[in-house]
Amino acid sequence: MKKYYFLVALFCSLLVHSQERYFLNSDTRLYISPSTSAEFLGYFKYGAEVQLLSESKNGWYKVKADNFSEGFVPEKYVATRLNSADVKVRDNENPLIEGNDNYYGSCHLFVIVAGLKARAQPHKNSKIKEILYTGDPVPIDYLPKNPEEWVNIGGNFSDEYARFTLRKFVGKRPDFNTLLKDFDQLDPTNSTERKTVGERLVELAWNSDKTTLTPAYQRYYEVVRQLNDPKLLADTELNIIIAKGLAKHKTPEQILAFVKKSEFVLKGVKTKSLFLTQKDLLKVFGKPVKKATISDECGLYLSDLFYYYPDLEASVDEKQNQAEITRVFINENNKLVLNANATLDHSVSEKAFIEKYGAYIGASIKAPHLYSIQLEDSEFKIEFRDGKLFNIEIFFYC
Repeated sequence: MKKYYFLVALFCSLLVHSQERYFLNSDTRLYISPSTSAEFLGYFKYGAEVQLLSESKNGWYKVKADNFSEGFVPEKYVATRLNSADVKVRDNENPLIEGNDNYYGSCHLFVIVAGLKARAQPHKNSKIKEILYTGDPVPIDYLPKNPEEWVNIGGNFSDEYARFTLRKFVGKRPDFNTLLKDFDQLDPTNSTERKTVGERLVELAWNSDKTTLTPAYQRYYEVVRQLNDPKLLADTELNIIIAKGLAKHKTPEQILAFVKKSEFVLKGVKTKSLFLTQKDLLKVFGKPVKKATISDECGLYLSDLFYYYPDLEASVDEKQNQAEITRVFINENNKLVLNANATLDHSVSEKAFIEKYGAYIGASIKAPHLYSIQLEDSEFKIEFRDGKLFNIEIFFYC
């Protein structure tokens, strides 16, 4: 009977632990046995979450790190909450960077390879959750010592946020000029290695001062011509034009002046700076294909009620007889007039758009063929498909 009571008590204790969250209130390490002189598996930073696997014994807990590694940490560093009074003991050998380097707000490292696949679970056949790029900061609370082990770059136990990659693919932020020199020193006939370093150069340039894009693409284009891949050639030539535009980017004031009087023209009807009456909307486009109520927590749109048409989407206030355009699909009937000298219609190619308006747009390697132009409290999101203007969305800032 005593044994039965003991097992029940142990089960209840472990159940309580499983329901609570535990954090480390200091830098420490994950030891393979309960001793600071023992071999260790990796580094924890202040604030890292752990899961308890045992009761405290002789001042130690057995814990699980967010990459599922198991080991021991001192009991004195385990807490159910963090506060400003915590006395942090820093581990000077811990490679993790604290959130004070102007790149990320909490403990992190950087992606050091091109096109890194972040996976849902720590194994190579797991679902890819995200593609990351050279120079991207990634949150890390626990860093394994072994470069071939997996690290959670989501900084969270939650399946929703957890993402995994191998330890060897993250580290200190690469230096652009060093990478540039590395490329220039490579054998010109070694197209494989030049492509690898060239991809890193380009991705790091997108994560740096945009003036670095042109020298990065100059090197990368040398490799692309060696490879003679038509699609890669076309994409790179387009990105070179984007880089030239971004290098001469206009100020926010200049961009706002450029688009201040912008309006859509829909089947010949002007929207008077993105607005028209509900009656005019129904008169021109008829009954919507679909109506939907969408929660707008920020209160950015005219109404929570949206009308959906093949040609456009709009937020509609039926009581006030108002409609606000939120997305327009560009065709021979619809266009966006930015100003008296600038119109985006179905005849505008992606290349021509970039050549003409490259100094006014925002662009990212993570969203190819999607561009933005800032407005006062929102922006135009301009999407091209197969080189043709597809749709324009008005995206409001929360």
